[in-house]
Amino acid sequence: MSTRQRLIIAAAAAVVVAGCAAGAAQPHAPVAAETSTAAPTTQQLSGPQPIPPKAAVTPTRVVIPSIGVRQSTLEALTRDPGTGELGPPVDFTKVGYYREGPVPGDPGPAVLAGHVDDTSGPKVFFRLRELRAGDPVVITRSDGKEVTFQVNAVEQYPKGAFPSNAVYGPAPGSSLRLITCGGTFDAAARSYRDNIVVYASEVVVAPTPPAG
Repeated sequence: MSTRQRLIIAAAAAVVVAGCAAGAAQPHAPVAAETSTAAPTTQQLSGPQPIPPKAAVTPTRVVIPSIGVRQSTLEALTRDPGTGELGPPVDFTKVGYYREGPVPGDPGPAVLAGHVDDTSGPKVFFRLRELRAGDPVVITRSDGKEVTFQVNAVEQYPKGAFPSNAVYGPAPGSSLRLITCGGTFDAAARSYRDNIVVYASEVVVAPTPPAG
């Protein structure tokens, strides 16, 4: 075998060993990197870059002046996995918000719910049915934004004919739904037969035109 042939075979063997080593597990002990005097290369970006995920925003305060509601601690609400129905607040003294839906002030219908009463007496949404078109509802968010809504309508629906699409379905702009119980009390079922739903939309203030 000539000297040239021996050099070619040795080079081929070195490539195979290097390729296998690249996929091997790292050793338990760290290995010091070799020092290089070469200038560092600048990484070139290609295409759009990802941005950090948006911080979670929640409603932190609700004020409804005309019915005396001033809540500074709201409870996160979820849907029943079996029925899909929105669960009420566990704390009867608190307003709850549907945490998987839009945040008040973002596009779509944000949903707040509260109890009308319990055996001890009236609760946070006892007077919800008294709201009238034009009444304001002010929501403060965890990002510091304050959003004012205006009541459009107050409706009462039998629980067996609750219009889920109208209440929870897509809506233009930023809107709000306030929900509680109403109607007559069913003693056997230990619940009210109806729901009160308040529909409200965000009050959009037109920007002030520049002077001159």
